[in-house]
Amino acid sequence: MGVGESKLEDEKVVDAKHRPATVLVTGGSGLVGKAIEAIVDQNPSIRGEYKTWIFASSKDGDLRDKEATRAMFHKYRPTHVIHLAAMVGGLFKNLKYKVEFYRENMLINDNVMESCKEFNVVKLVSCLSTCIFPDKTTYPIDETMIHNGPPHSSNEGYAYAKRMIDVMNRCYKEEYGCNFTSIIPTNIYGPHDNYSIEGGHVIPGLIHKTYLAKKNGTDLTIWGTGQPLRQFIFSHDLAKLTIWVMRNYHSPDPIILSVGEEDEVSIEHVARSIAKAMNFEGNIIFDTEKSDGQFKKTASNKKLKELCPDFRFTPIDEGLKQACDWFVENYETARTG
Repeated sequence: MGVGESKLEDEKVVDAKHRPATVLVTGGSGLVGKAIEAIVDQNPSIRGEYKTWIFASSKDGDLRDKEATRAMFHKYRPTHVIHLAAMVGGLFKNLKYKVEFYRENMLINDNVMESCKEFNVVKLVSCLSTCIFPDKTTYPIDETMIHNGPPHSSNEGYAYAKRMIDVMNRCYKEEYGCNFTSIIPTNIYGPHDNYSIEGGHVIPGLIHKTYLAKKNGTDLTIWGTGQPLRQFIFSHDLAKLTIWVMRNYHSPDPIILSVGEEDEVSIEHVARSIAKAMNFEGNIIFDTEKSDGQFKKTASNKKLKELCPDFRFTPIDEGLKQACDWFVENYETARTG
């Protein structure tokens, strides 16, 4: 037992049910963490129920390190944890560093889950990704299909590490009675995204490209035909649903958080909506020599609709307008790399 460990053992861990409600959000400075922070600030009723919110970033502790993670939990004594922190990256990075993606995410997730058990956390909600689903599958995908085959080989390190969260949620429930669960969002967009053109996701990349095309008076070039379909969820909608899961969803089985199949939109629709939102009046060119990638990756939100039938998602054009406005207003400080 190390010095740090013995120091933490000096105080008896008090049952979280008898502590003031405190929510620790790991990865709290990212896209989803910032959205949760905004929703909490806008809703006094949430503050009334959960008095203290800690939005932790890597500056607050290295979650790959067991003792650093325990020290963070000892400091904040959370009753609830929303676990967003992860080692993430684009296609090239995933291909090149499969071992690191697996090992670092396994360390992060293991340390967070074990600390939640040790410090008697009432509820843990971890964030997964649709990339964990089998590469060869039928559509729409649903929560029962995660382990039906291997993920795409390009990101198998990351995907298998994320899949283990689902496995361990059930194991912690069976062995220790822990209330751990996970959410699976589809493609997220909104303020505070990473707007890298090369390494970012499709919507923030298109917003940045459109901004530059307007600024420089050039054409807006979109890779591919623009025909592939995707389900996009506005980050503030995901934030509301994540808090709903923390409050009301108490199964270890994961739940997909997504707009419905009927709300899939084409990349072309997204590009033209962004152009309209940013008042870009130049030419939009689709470079059809570039690959489209997978045509569709439809996910079913049937489970969510049955449990939360009254939730209303932000329409894609409205959400894109908010995301574009935020980027223009915060261009100098926005993440672009």
